[in-house]
Amino acid sequence: MSEEPVVEPETGPPAPVLETREPVPEPVATRAAFEDAVARLAAGTGPVAIDAERASGYRYSARAYLVQLRRAGAGTVLVDPIGLGGMAALGEALQDAEWVLHAASQDLPCLAEEGMHPGTLFDTELAGRLLGMPRVGLQAMVLDLLGYHLEKGYSAADWSTRPLPEPWLRYAALDVEVLVELRDALEQRLADAGKLEWAREEFAALATPRAPLVRAEPWRRTSGLHRVRKRRQLAVVRELWTTRDEVARDRDIAPGRVLPDAAIVEAALASPRSVEELVALPLFGGRGTRRRAGQWAGAVRRALALDEDALPSAGAPLDGPPPARAWADRDPAAADRLTFARTAMGAIAAEHSMPVENLLTPDTVRRLAWDPPVPLTVEAVAEFARAHGAREWQVGLTAAALTDALSRADALGRVPED
Repeated sequence: MSEEPVVEPETGPPAPVLETREPVPEPVATRAAFEDAVARLAAGTGPVAIDAERASGYRYSARAYLVQLRRAGAGTVLVDPIGLGGMAALGEALQDAEWVLHAASQDLPCLAEEGMHPGTLFDTELAGRLLGMPRVGLQAMVLDLLGYHLEKGYSAADWSTRPLPEPWLRYAALDVEVLVELRDALEQRLADAGKLEWAREEFAALATPRAPLVRAEPWRRTSGLHRVRKRRQLAVVRELWTTRDEVARDRDIAPGRVLPDAAIVEAALASPRSVEELVALPLFGGRGTRRRAGQWAGAVRRALALDEDALPSAGAPLDGPPPARAWADRDPAAADRLTFARTAMGAIAAEHSMPVENLLTPDTVRRLAWDPPVPLTVEAVAEFARAHGAREWQVGLTAAALTDALSRADALGRVPED
């Protein structure tokens, strides 16, 4: 009599983690509760996991509306910073601890706004990039390295909502529950790959305070601006963008919820001369838009009345070389250098299994190819890279290869034609 075949149980994806290890704590919202939380976290041990929730797409400000922390011996703490008047005391209490964040560059500005500045940090997303991991979102990395399936259902929620719903708080608490465990797994992989010192240089650069980026003409980032060709129409975009920005800042509402970019571009192309003509445009028919129709029409009229010499230039002012697509016509030798440099960078990135943009910023490579140092030496290229923010590990990997690539491109340009 033959035996029945053994049927292996089917294994599917791991079930989502929906519950925290401890009860979800109430957000800390008073100075007394905050002082208790500071003492508890300061008495904890090891790295501290930190995350922050903003209200991007809902509010003008990029401030934190919830800060989540977790540390061994202290558990999870959720802080509502809105009425606290700053969190500098917490930052000072944790100054000697390593801060573990995911995509730290997104959260550090809003934490700094609350008075929190890391001494040292570990960025799990950046670690994943240096390791060449194909997916570096928190949910994907936790699944790939730890086998947990985190839910991400509230990442785009309006975190300025008060009171915050309990499911949102549970989601926020779960984000920091696994960060230190993820950090440990990544540190081991970095060490095994010989990249741990590279990562430490990157993390130190992230932790270094820096002035916020101020764009010279932020209105030029209006979506759809490429459709606007005439200077007078660009002036309409600029005036509408500036008026919208003032309204959005005063009301602390995301600019796109005050007036969509598409409406700004539509008004610029049509250049209506009255409120009636403006509200006749399809994107200005909504109730909220019509309520401020006088403001929008006034902005358009101001732009249309400008003298010619007050109009914006047709193109954005350049801070650096022109777009690479124009190099072949404007400077063929520079175009050759860029091609050779990009090829060299691609080879190094492939050898070390990481995205090429983490090896050296594309902007640095473009600037180097457009205006290389003279004489062209490894030392000069290394100093050029350092001057543009490259870390020593990046300089060590790329300076010689870039010097060789640029030299070969210049030699190619000197070969006489047959």
